[in-house]
Amino acid sequence: MGQAPDGTLTYAIPLPPERLPAVPPAELLVAWDLARQAARLHRWGPRRELLFVRAGGEVTRITIADSDAGCWAEAIDAARGLGTLSGLSLCLRLLALVEVLTRAPWLSGLFDVTTEGIDLHPALLRAAATMPLDAGARFDEGGLRRLLSRPLPWGSAA
Repeated sequence: MGQAPDGTLTYAIPLPPERLPAVPPAELLVAWDLARQAARLHRWGPRRELLFVRAGGEVTRITIADSDAGCWAEAIDAARGLGTLSGLSLCLRLLALVEVLTRAPWLSGLFDVTTEGIDLHPALLRAAATMPLDAGARFDEGGLRRLLSRPLPWGSAA
């Protein structure tokens, strides 16, 4: 990790986003709560550049420049450290989950955002914690749909 004069933090990651490890579903839910708390406290965090080095030396660059995403990354960095693969995976899975929830209306029955937090269906939480990210550190919507395609009984949120 390095810091540029403008405050941007740059991370060199020795593997592509698709190979980041799974995380425990409960940790993903805790991360969501930490991120919400950081937002309430206006802890926006610096811009971050993630450089994923692939076999053969090719680099995939992902920039976390959005203030909300930066806040959430800052919260996970403070709690788990983005300099670790587990912390980085947790952060990117959290951001990917938020992103897929905004573009996949079919997921609306699997979560509920309230003033107290979020209730995620256990199957959605488990999928977000364990399914691989794509090359852009997002969730493949088709793969997620296939994974969650069977009828799911609503239980208590994880």
